[in-house]
Amino acid sequence: MTDISRRTIVKGSVLAAALAATPAAASASAPTPRQPAGVALVRNRLTLPSGIATGDVTSDSAVLWSRASGAGRMTAVLRAVDDGGAVLRGRGAFEHTLRGPRATQASDFTAKIHAGNLPSNTRFALEISFEDDGGAAGESVRGTFRTAPDAGTYNGKGRTGGTSNGGEVTASSVQSFVWTGDTAGQGWGINEEIGGMRGYRAMHQTRRDFFIHSGDTVYADGPLAETVVERDGQVWRNLVTEEVSKVAETLTEFRGRHRYNSMDANMRAMFADVPVIANWDDHETTNNWYPGEILDDPRYTVRDVNTLAARGRQAWQENMPIADSAALWRPGTFDDGGQYQPARIYRKISRGPQLDIFCLDMRTFKSPNTDGKEAYATNILGQEQVDWLIREVTKSTATWKVIAADLPLGIIVPDGAVNQESLANRDPGAPLGRELEIAGVLGAFKHNRVKNVVWLTADVHYCAAHHYSPERAAFTDFDPFWEFVAGPIAAGSFGPNAMDTTFGPEVVFSKAGRFAGESPRDGENQFFGHVQLGEDNTFTASLRNANGATVFSKELTPQR
Repeated sequence: MTDISRRTIVKGSVLAAALAATPAAASASAPTPRQPAGVALVRNRLTLPSGIATGDVTSDSAVLWSRASGAGRMTAVLRAVDDGGAVLRGRGAFEHTLRGPRATQASDFTAKIHAGNLPSNTRFALEISFEDDGGAAGESVRGTFRTAPDAGTYNGKGRTGGTSNGGEVTASSVQSFVWTGDTAGQGWGINEEIGGMRGYRAMHQTRRDFFIHSGDTVYADGPLAETVVERDGQVWRNLVTEEVSKVAETLTEFRGRHRYNSMDANMRAMFADVPVIANWDDHETTNNWYPGEILDDPRYTVRDVNTLAARGRQAWQENMPIADSAALWRPGTFDDGGQYQPARIYRKISRGPQLDIFCLDMRTFKSPNTDGKEAYATNILGQEQVDWLIREVTKSTATWKVIAADLPLGIIVPDGAVNQESLANRDPGAPLGRELEIAGVLGAFKHNRVKNVVWLTADVHYCAAHHYSPERAAFTDFDPFWEFVAGPIAAGSFGPNAMDTTFGPEVVFSKAGRFAGESPRDGENQFFGHVQLGEDNTFTASLRNANGATVFSKELTPQR
């Protein structure tokens, strides 16, 4: 990597400071009021340099997140609004002010509030600010989000309970969402000459209800240079900061990766307006890592992956608006010092009678990367998570059960010449190693008569639609299902990869880059997925490039 000059680092730092005063989105931020002359007032005013975000939004709750420029108490104002943004009066009116935790250096000045007891299927205008230790209010940044429909939808005659067969759904309660993965990887960072991370703008423009980030939310192991010469000779120009100039090893460097991505105006605008459901994968720490690994990489002075993963996990939890009771500050439950505790991050997000999201953690409990051909089961999820997944999916009364995974099922993802990163092991025969764990999950779904399960993932840097069926498989004790793959959103393109046929996948569609590591310059080979749930409970999944063009679409009809 070319050395980054002090001028470049300063330029990135100055830009970050300038962005701190820039609204998260033109439609979602209030104009900054004029302040009386006085340098001290301007200097002391707390700003929100990374914008705001909401996450894990259900029918009655939401996580509210932001980062302050210094120590201060987080405040959030929620108002119910109509689709035009006008505050609701009378019936449907809702306005609450929530005072949250004090953001301190211990959390990199990030803070979260768990807003509960919210009305369902309601759009909210959100305003977040921080109050400094002297009681002075800082910058306010505005956003919006909608809570999910509740467990019974209103059809004009009364409430109907959600069932696995799907209750009645009205036009006002249908949902759509997007998903993708892989942000700022392979040396391709924020290039303002092409409009920054345009894929985030394309996702934002779909007017969806929430966003699943399927992992590799940052590339902690991928340094960014100021310029990169592309294959065709064009020069890619990255914004850079000191923290992204090398692989992340310290907590400050891991935090700097998240701060860097939030410098992108497209991401900040989308996160202010679209609730996030976040997975984590490997690049939040380092490529293809597993617990207990000792790195053999000369770029690192810290070789113990467990140490790196703990720091990467803390930075990720600080910056992702995830709803986990041990990772949140709740009045009367946790003090400021207990805001970010190591906690279970696999979780269920209920989105009403049509949809439940089951967000997996395929990294924390992962067994070492081997050839994957052990005669006994090895971990990709771990037994506790397997039991949770089977139990919660079986209990779900939602029409559609979406498994938000950070690794694909049937795609072969090598880790070197022999070892495997995901669960596919290149052997088309009966399940072995990690495949045995997933075979147990799929078999349990069948035996428990679970219907309408769809797997969504990213990771492999191309998009694809796979149909799995026992009639093509070596392992046959499961019901057919679909897996859709989308990504990268702002990283290099790769693929397509070979498939392992143990679970009988058919590649119905795939589209990859023109060559390995292709830049996001034209957006043609960076991808995201979009799902539209219909009033008739159909599930329409489309794969789109970073310019918003649809390259594939498939409508699924729920099984009764």
